[in-house]
Amino acid sequence: MYGSTCADMQKDVLGERLSSIKHVVGLEEGRSVTSVAAEFGIAHSIVSRLWRQFQTTGTAIRGFSSGRSRGTTPADDRYIVLQARRNRRQTAGEIARHTTQATGRPISRFTVARRLHGGGLFARRPVRCVPLTPAHRRRRSLWCREHRNWRDNEWGRVLFTDESRFSLSSDSHRILI
Repeated sequence: MYGSTCADMQKDVLGERLSSIKHVVGLEEGRSVTSVAAEFGIAHSIVSRLWRQFQTTGTAIRGFSSGRSRGTTPADDRYIVLQARRNRRQTAGEIARHTTQATGRPISRFTVARRLHGGGLFARRPVRCVPLTPAHRRRRSLWCREHRNWRDNEWGRVLFTDESRFSLSSDSHRILI
């Protein structure tokens, strides 16, 4: 049932319990399919199909679904997110190896990345900044030494800005603003 949509789960609930709750649903008592669908909050077509299946076969159990089965269980997904939170520097490949060893089932790093995204964890990239040369460092240090004795009223006249790179033309000449 993991990975099912809300409608699939509602179909499962309705399908599994239709035989035991048919008197509650009231389809045999003359209630309309639309009113039953509104009561359960599901589509009219689902109730109609399940009711028709129940009338012909005596049961309304959902059949097997097609498609590939999931490589991880909900417990595996929680384990993957927990591993990533415990060690933030672990790569998806390392987490995949640990999970494969723990579960005995092979899990790819792409599956791990999808599970981490599902858990709200995303890769972070280091911030790129302008590297400071030794000359920059010297000038900044000198400026700090010159201004270390300033009083509050002197600092109040200073406007602090952030230096950002902007390209003012199509070529690669950049001007610090």
